[in-house]
Amino acid sequence: MSQISLASLSILLGIGYLIPQIYGLVKPDEFRNQLRKFPRSNTWGYLLVGLATIWFLRNVQQEDIADFASYKKIMLFGFGALGIATCIYVRDFLAVRGYAVLLLLLAKLMVDTARWVDSEWRLVIVVWAYLWVLGGMWFTISPWRVRDIILWKTANHSRIRLICGLRSAFGLLVICLGIFVF
Repeated sequence: MSQISLASLSILLGIGYLIPQIYGLVKPDEFRNQLRKFPRSNTWGYLLVGLATIWFLRNVQQEDIADFASYKKIMLFGFGALGIATCIYVRDFLAVRGYAVLLLLLAKLMVDTARWVDSEWRLVIVVWAYLWVLGGMWFTISPWRVRDIILWKTANHSRIRLICGLRSAFGLLVICLGIFVF
């Protein structure tokens, strides 16, 4: 079980989801320019893959499965080397790949945290997590899709504002669930 409450996680997720949307509503041109640079950004790629590698290694370290206990040090070294090798040899859409792995890890945290909460509203978080799992898997195998989605979402100001507005409403819902329900 995770060490963060679903209330705290929901508030953090909602704020993290809301902030970029507000930026998109206030400064759509800058938002579009920054978002369109993201898929091929090596800086974002190194950061996201590094964070994903560290988080994944932490998950492996905390795992109690006896079948893997004798291999844990080898696995930690191997997965750490894989994270570093990814940054060196898989630079194409590295930011998207790091983002995809972080989506998967965050989805695991969301589902683990919501598991024992006795409220039907937890399904908002669980369904969102499973959508992130699908997105994480899809973006891992076809990272150029993120570029295509970004180009579509940022085609004009009205589309940026509509999408950012809808996503802001969802972010506010998640924050309200964290404050008032969980």
